[in-house]
Amino acid sequence: MTMRLPSRYEDLDPAFRGRLEPNPHLIDLVQRGLKSMQMSGGIKFLPIYGPSGSGKSSAARELQTHLPDIKVIELSRAAISSESSLVAEINAAKGRRKQPNLIVAVIDQYEENVATRSDVPTQFVERLSLLDRGDLRREPVLFIWLTTSQEFQSELAEATSRNTRILLSGDFRLDGPPRAEWSRLVEETFEFHNADQPLADFEVLRTDIDEVADKAETIGQCIEGVADLLMSSVSGLQDLSKYQVIMLWPVTDGRRIALINGFSNPRDGYKLDWGAFYRELNDLDRRTLPLSQLNRARLYFDVRLIPIAAADLHKLCHDLTSDSAKLHKSYLDRFSKSHFASIVSEAWDPTAYSTMRERETSNRANEARDWYSTVTTSPTAIGKRIARVFQELGYEAKHEKDVVSKHSTVRADVFLERPNSQQNSVIVELKAFAPSNTMPSTIKDAIKTTLKRHAQFGGFLGRQ
Repeated sequence: MTMRLPSRYEDLDPAFRGRLEPNPHLIDLVQRGLKSMQMSGGIKFLPIYGPSGSGKSSAARELQTHLPDIKVIELSRAAISSESSLVAEINAAKGRRKQPNLIVAVIDQYEENVATRSDVPTQFVERLSLLDRGDLRREPVLFIWLTTSQEFQSELAEATSRNTRILLSGDFRLDGPPRAEWSRLVEETFEFHNADQPLADFEVLRTDIDEVADKAETIGQCIEGVADLLMSSVSGLQDLSKYQVIMLWPVTDGRRIALINGFSNPRDGYKLDWGAFYRELNDLDRRTLPLSQLNRARLYFDVRLIPIAAADLHKLCHDLTSDSAKLHKSYLDRFSKSHFASIVSEAWDPTAYSTMRERETSNRANEARDWYSTVTTSPTAIGKRIARVFQELGYEAKHEKDVVSKHSTVRADVFLERPNSQQNSVIVELKAFAPSNTMPSTIKDAIKTTLKRHAQFGGFLGRQ
């Protein structure tokens, strides 16, 4: 299992870098510096202080993403110590045809790697002063020096005392994004670099990230702390339960399909979407629910939330009081091709996925809608018929089956056996709610109930 949670700019996926939010104060300062250089010529110098991991490198190097006609380069060690190398790197950055309006040359904490740090500010700034009056007097170049030392930032600023014109600001500080944004940014960084898998799939919840963020000094430290938490959580995820839990929710129209899909990942086999469930929780739920245990149950039992069109059940559910009602092959075939049956049979193919639709104006849909409005008070009878449908399709299936663990007992509305599967038993919970009661709050509460029940069943949560 390979996971990436990069905290350094160099490790970020290039496609992700463009999503980094710009620092408005830095952009404003750079724009003012460019305007000054365009009016009076010469170069500018900006020493920037920020704690380690505050996002200085990201903010500086992403300036060209958010400002047109700017090119950002990182100066080499040779350019910092040699005037000829510096001029050569600046000229190379200009290009031949479309030249940038401004070159931003970044020095990233160079002083931390040299023994004679005290000589660096004076030597480098004196070199800039000469270039300001010489080779670069007509070239708009902004030199940005990133440092984690306020003392060194002051030394850099003081070294411009004989040419204060080049100093854009002597005390500019970058603290990174607001602390309130750290958890969201960590989640987005992880998802982008891990094929959209959320951290919750690895048992790291938003509440866990918030706890790390509260103790960290910078967003970089926060990311490192979450990475440590992530690695300590991975080992237990390899032991999957032999049970799969499916919440089956009959729907009668496109709106209800969309509501159910909003709590799952349809293309990924309708796996329950923890993030969608978490967003629906109120503040009291977030404070009082055993979220870690509920999430572990979601992962351990591979919980799915699957809609099924009432029209796919209607013709198979006539005369629910009879155990001998004939089930016609054409209707069984239609049912076997539903998304629900494809996941039970483990024939789900995400590459062939097509969105489930209900034709609301068709006679079939209208008849099914009318029928379903009369049977939601008899979920046991519907579950019994669904079990019989699976029996007709060749499965070992039972209805109202008590499933016992050493921790507790759950009752499956439909219980299916898949002998050749790693998860050889499927627990189906039928959510036969009236269409008018299929609302986000109802769906959230149903998920909460199912997760709590199976957290107890798996021993993650004590009986309450």
